[in-house]
Amino acid sequence: MEVELTAPNGRKWTQPLGLFINNEFVKSSNGQKIASVNPTTEEEICSVFAATADDVDTAVAAARKAFKDPSWKSLSGTERGALMMKMADLVEQHAETLATIECLDNGKPYAVALRENVAEVVNVLKYYAGYADKNFGQVIDVGPAKLAYTVKEPLGVCGQIIPWNYPLDMAAWKLGPALCCGNTVVLKLAEQTPLSVLYMARLFKEAGFPPGVVNIINGHGREAGSALVQHPLVDKIAFTGSTATGKEVMKMASATMKNITLETGGKSPLIVFDDADLDQAVTWSHSGIMSNQGQICTATSRIMVHEKVYDEFIKKFKARVEEISVVGDPFEETTYQGPQVTKAQYDRVLSYIKCGEEEGATIALGGEPMPQKGKGFFIAPTVFTNVKPNMKIFREEIFGPCVAMVAFSTEEEAIQLANDTTYGLGSAIFTRDLVRAHRVARDIEAGMVWINSSNDSDFRIPFGGVKQSGIGRELGEAGLAPYCNVKAIHVNMAA
Repeated sequence: MEVELTAPNGRKWTQPLGLFINNEFVKSSNGQKIASVNPTTEEEICSVFAATADDVDTAVAAARKAFKDPSWKSLSGTERGALMMKMADLVEQHAETLATIECLDNGKPYAVALRENVAEVVNVLKYYAGYADKNFGQVIDVGPAKLAYTVKEPLGVCGQIIPWNYPLDMAAWKLGPALCCGNTVVLKLAEQTPLSVLYMARLFKEAGFPPGVVNIINGHGREAGSALVQHPLVDKIAFTGSTATGKEVMKMASATMKNITLETGGKSPLIVFDDADLDQAVTWSHSGIMSNQGQICTATSRIMVHEKVYDEFIKKFKARVEEISVVGDPFEETTYQGPQVTKAQYDRVLSYIKCGEEEGATIALGGEPMPQKGKGFFIAPTVFTNVKPNMKIFREEIFGPCVAMVAFSTEEEAIQLANDTTYGLGSAIFTRDLVRAHRVARDIEAGMVWINSSNDSDFRIPFGGVKQSGIGRELGEAGLAPYCNVKAIHVNMAA
């Protein structure tokens, strides 16, 4: 049920391989496994057990039992918050191991995993721990003959499905508000990157969470994911992933009219006006698309630049890529960009690069595989110029280190280009004219707008999209609403 592993940085740990159900690691019912591959070397790290529909049923039953058990149900919000604080402390204590696993399994740079991803888990858990005894209802004045008030109650069993690009962060974003509100959880991991969250699973037991409150399973989406979404005893589904899969989740959840939260794809615009601080715009737009190997749902992958500064911006942007986007071993301190997460994702990105070239875009930089020591799913950061709005690289989510540059002449044209998409997740505006910045921010069809920054998210601020980028919000106080019912109680004072 576990294996001893050693990473290239010398760190050793005991890696759980099982399904975490009822505070114990167990085998899948038929013994099936999924291999986890190191994208840097293309070698297998280990194989973990993959849940069947029967295993999902077992996990849901454990969560349902725990939801009704006094060991969880009777805890005050303050006591739940204390458990979450304890969990946050344990994550902090195991930070270097968690970052090591994330780097090995996902391919993201170790320094990023440690300073950003593990830190995010700690921050999110502590934030929602603080809210656990502050989920207040209301007393509503309807006159002296009646007392009317509301209480906030947990939904029940929450099925949660996370993606492979930010395993630790996405687990925290979903577990934090769900546990804060008193729910129990079955968390389904991305089959490509299960290792870090499986390691974190044992910390829930150490923190003192009762059996069945947090259940963490790995498995294929078509088998384990589908079974979780359709399970009649699951009260809510929260999903982060592609828009196409989100649509399937929505269809399957509709059979039992489950409460759903969806955070799906994006093709986020970034607008650079002619009065912008170009150095600032280049710095932020670079990180907005090239960080995390371009594997970001909110990546500002469509950059619209005013024609007066278009050539200068491209020159500066290319120089920034060449200076900062060092491709290499993610355990090396100098590395900015590691490999794509899997061979399938590597092939997908390369197919889009080929398509962009065939459709007439110019590859101004990059555009080819960049193996390290002959191995790994590495791709050179790629800059497309002479892009037309009808091209696939402008319209479809590539999910890799590829950016499409387009020139515009007027504010109206920039807004039209920004909104010419089925997506509506993130967006960014660069200008010194704050009146224009606020005006354009209101006209852009997106759930989030950054002014003079990009992908500058914060756990205290709502995160989510419009159009085909999702339903509902995560993070901030708004992230609590999808995890509780507001019950209205009417008291006839004349009785």
